[in-house]
Amino acid sequence: MSTQIAWLFILAIPVACIAWTVTHEEVFREPREYCEKRCYNGKNIAERKFFYVFTCEYCFSHYVTIIMLAITDYKLLLDDWRGYLIAGFALVFVANVYLSLFALIRIDLKKVRIETEIEEKRK
Repeated sequence: MSTQIAWLFILAIPVACIAWTVTHEEVFREPREYCEKRCYNGKNIAERKFFYVFTCEYCFSHYVTIIMLAITDYKLLLDDWRGYLIAGFALVFVANVYLSLFALIRIDLKKVRIETEIEEKRK
């Protein structure tokens, strides 16, 4: 059981990193902007929802989790399909806790940087 819990918290790290990078970082800005346009201007609801997935870290983390489960064959609590289901939702939950903490840290760092710049300009 402790091994499964360790795997849960460790596997959530790459899920969170991939989801954050695709949905927030500069390296994926152009594809993300394209997806944003398509999710707001798509011709039908299926097209809009499909492209929305690539702009929302919570939504995207579900798909990254599915890929990670396929790669690692990780199951939580049970050794059948139910273990995959439990592991999937648990991974999404922990990954999104990581994403929220990372976002809070980034906001705090940005705030400190702006305050420092303002203080330097006053001198």
